[in-house]
Amino acid sequence: MEYLVCERQEGCVFCKCSTRCDDYVLFEGKHCFIILNRYPYVNGHLMIIPERHLGGFEELTALERTEIFDLLDVAVKVLKEAMQPDGFNVGMNLGKAAGAGIAEHVHMHVIPRWEGDTNFMTVVGNVRVVPEDLAVTAAKLIPLFEKYTRGGEKR
Repeated sequence: MEYLVCERQEGCVFCKCSTRCDDYVLFEGKHCFIILNRYPYVNGHLMIIPERHLGGFEELTALERTEIFDLLDVAVKVLKEAMQPDGFNVGMNLGKAAGAGIAEHVHMHVIPRWEGDTNFMTVVGNVRVVPEDLAVTAAKLIPLFEKYTRGGEKR
């Protein structure tokens, strides 16, 4: 409901997140950060986002590409320990035509999945049901990012 009624902000929401004013930034790397998706498909839906404002994957530096995949490795470990999913969807929607909701700032989705995690609500009512509050999920995940990054650069 928050997504439907909130006032649309000017500028890139991911660049605003990278100013560290967002409660759902879980980990800060050297070139990228990990954040909980505010409007998730399921609990634990994360995004790995480069600090620089880039519209295309091909614009990433080698260091940024490497860090995205290093953070993907950490994110999968964290989510496995915290949530015991049966699998993951991982990917990037590059461009509006490909389904990118925020096409102007490239990002990778990491979505834990469980057998039978889709239900009639999505199909019939075009509604997502997420049983855990984002703040509760963040509180579970932040200590695990610290653990798997050996006290990395988390805020």
